[in-house]
Amino acid sequence: MADYPIVETGRDVTRQVLSDHPDLMVVAFRFARSGAIGPLHDHVHVQSTYVESGRFRFTLGTEEREVGPGDSFVVPSGQTHGCICLVPGTLIDGFTPRRDDFL
Repeated sequence: MADYPIVETGRDVTRQVLSDHPDLMVVAFRFARSGAIGPLHDHVHVQSTYVESGRFRFTLGTEEREVGPGDSFVVPSGQTHGCICLVPGTLIDGFTPRRDDFL
């Protein structure tokens, strides 16, 4: 098991790779306060997101969706997405293939 660093990705937001393989990567994104932002972006990777804790308003393409503990969804390759934290918490994201830019 590898030890991965905690990386600041924005104000009150961190990410930590939990596990990786060339075909798959699991990452925890932790939001420390309401109002923290996961900025809009897109990537070639297919992403699955599981809400471990907290509450978030996601933009997925042209749709907005509010999610909380136990919710999950998939972001297709190339879809613009991002979120605003409503209640501090943690998102667990899976990426395929692995996000080499996170290593």
